[in-house]
Amino acid sequence: MKISEFRMETPRDDIFEFEGFRLDTAKRLLTDSSGAVVALMPKVFDTLVFLVENAGNVVSKDELLSKIWADTIVEENNLTQNISSLRRVLGEKPGEHKFISTIPGRGYKFVAAVSRPDAGLSGDTPEDAAVVSPVGSFEGTSSANGETVPAKSERERHLPPYRPAILYAGSAILGIAVIFAVYLIWFKAPAADQSIRSVAVLPFKNSSQLPDTEYLTDGIAENVINGLSRLTTLKVMSRNSTFRFREDQTNIRQIGTQLDVDAVVTGDVRQIGTDFVINVRLIDARDERQIWGNQYVRSSVDIIAAQNDIAQAVAQNLRLKLTPSDTQLLAKRDTENPEAWQLYQRGRFHVFRLTPPEVQKGIGYFQQAIAIDPEYAPAYSGISDAYRSLALSTEMPPVEYLGRSKAAASKAIELDESFSEGHSSLGMTIFWGDWNWREAEEHYRRALELNPNNAFAHLTYAHLLSNLGRHAEAAEEMKLARELDPLFPFGNALEGQFLNHAGRPDDALVQLQKTVELAPNFWMPHLFASSAYIEKGMFAEAISSARRATELSPAQTVSIAFEGFALARSGDRVAAQANLDKLLKLSTERFVPATHIAMIYVGLDEREKALEWLEKGFEQRDPKMAFLKVEPKWNSLRSEPRFIELMRRMNF
Repeated sequence: MKISEFRMETPRDDIFEFEGFRLDTAKRLLTDSSGAVVALMPKVFDTLVFLVENAGNVVSKDELLSKIWADTIVEENNLTQNISSLRRVLGEKPGEHKFISTIPGRGYKFVAAVSRPDAGLSGDTPEDAAVVSPVGSFEGTSSANGETVPAKSERERHLPPYRPAILYAGSAILGIAVIFAVYLIWFKAPAADQSIRSVAVLPFKNSSQLPDTEYLTDGIAENVINGLSRLTTLKVMSRNSTFRFREDQTNIRQIGTQLDVDAVVTGDVRQIGTDFVINVRLIDARDERQIWGNQYVRSSVDIIAAQNDIAQAVAQNLRLKLTPSDTQLLAKRDTENPEAWQLYQRGRFHVFRLTPPEVQKGIGYFQQAIAIDPEYAPAYSGISDAYRSLALSTEMPPVEYLGRSKAAASKAIELDESFSEGHSSLGMTIFWGDWNWREAEEHYRRALELNPNNAFAHLTYAHLLSNLGRHAEAAEEMKLARELDPLFPFGNALEGQFLNHAGRPDDALVQLQKTVELAPNFWMPHLFASSAYIEKGMFAEAISSARRATELSPAQTVSIAFEGFALARSGDRVAAQANLDKLLKLSTERFVPATHIAMIYVGLDEREKALEWLEKGFEQRDPKMAFLKVEPKWNSLRSEPRFIELMRRMNF
């Protein structure tokens, strides 16, 4: 067999070259000048192929949409995203049209010079022909592009006629095998019987080591979570649980087991000047096999688009069956302004530190974001959550702070009715501030209809159901919250409180002990354990737990009330009176929930005083009045006419 038998007289119709790139449509590969594979999402690759095949001609948007999404109805925004992704991958700078030119009102044109490399070999004998090397270069007196290369060795010139052909065929097969192996390693889809139904996005690592950029890496990961969580076919873990793995992400299989997910997304971000280099990996948590990986290089202007690209790439590489609505949700942007986005991420970063000064600092950043983009709904929702947390955790005046919270959440929904977090924020504020249980429930249901992966909505809806005495429903909702956010200390502690209010103090204590092990320095499990111990008559343990809660969170006073109640019931009226006097004095200096003072009066069996302070709590809109129906410490008052009237006025 002569090597001329392998000759191709015409250029291959599945290979294109342009400006240092090589596009192989048969193998669906794009490689750069170094031979490295350039990763593209399937639809982006299809867009490139169609443009290159029609290079020099204007291709209308309708043509592209019908070609790329032949069986799906999508909006023009999907095409715009693909074109934007291509420009970034090919290295076009903003405003540059080196590869793709936009023709206003018509469509797009691929303007780079495109060639089809001649893969044919000339000559009829081995001496006349060039031998193809495994990497596709030519050996002989000259190369295909005219550059001088080493001549054949003596041994090569005397090989049997069929030997070069065998070398060529073997090399070609080897090359294809290598490419196929790389494809399997980097782009292999989950097996049919190993389908992925749940994913956790871990906090991205800050490779820049710049202390002031951690909020950006957190924000990028959180936005990927938010994008994926909009998909109803995928269970997505909440940031509250996944961000607990900030320091150690070495054992992906163990993390997957702890979070009960099939796949994990990891990444790192390096800031170089105004550019960000984002490396992302999608890993099967069951065998630690990498399903997909990619690197995104984006300017600060393009950082928002990068997060949408990452979420879309993860969804596509999980082989999810996306509806047109899913595709639109993945592409949704809450703001187009990168400066507003960065300010919002700074606000989130500070609010999550949970101390009053940090929360106030976070509110300031949210307000700056709104000043730049007045239609930025998440920034309003962030303000709502921040003010509500100050009212509930640090006992700021409820009328003022919950009023601000409600106004901000209402504005978020006004700007974007489809914003799930806006509805859950408003529902929670109405729950604590307005005591309108039905309206609060409607907002929770709407939040979960819009985003079933909204773990915080599940949790706070469970709180509402618990306070209404609908304990079985609360348990079901809590189960859903736990599945999405298993390692969130706040949620774990609240579950203990729900169990106690359902008349199950032993189960509550088991749950709260697990929470203490999860977060030893978190004050809430100690507080709720104190309440459960009171129900069991274990007053010494109740006093100890309440004091530990006070040590860990001195800004709140409910632990002082629990301690005072336990002291009174244990017979130590002098110590109980001391706690009562402390709260009475403090109430002349700042807001103290009237229910806390009433609770110690109940412990001391001074019912009239207790009822007087509960009525005061109603007048001052004390949020803790929302526990009136289920808090067992009020049981001795339930037959009192004044208490019954309070229950009616509270809409119970």
